[in-house]
Amino acid sequence: QVQLVESGGGLVQAGGSLRLSCVASERSFRTYSMGWFRQSPGKEREFLARITWGNGDTDYGDSVKDRFTISRDNAENTVYLQMNSLKPEDTAVYYCASSRGMSTSPREYFYWGQGTQVTVSS
Repeated sequence: QVQLVESGGGLVQAGGSLRLSCVASERSFRTYSMGWFRQSPGKEREFLARITWGNGDTDYGDSVKDRFTISRDNAENTVYLQMNSLKPEDTAVYYCASSRGMSTSPREYFYWGQGTQVTVSS
């Protein structure tokens, strides 16, 4: 069972920055890609970014690709999401997840963290 633990959420003013962290219990075929998603009430879970442990290959959702950066620290089994120029519409619960492939669909991610709340005030 892969365990993922997110941290770093909180309240920030519009235009500010936050960095989310996700610690994975393992790096294996089950965590080939690590992804970040978010979900706000009444909306579907939205793909934000993903990265592979090996070569650091990344992919971004269109809504965040110019503002968010995903990175990883293999030695610490940790994936980060640096979020800059935050907007009120970025308010959501942010989730870390792992996949065996390179998909951006949440259906292909089988292990999920508990989520961390990000609130951006105007």
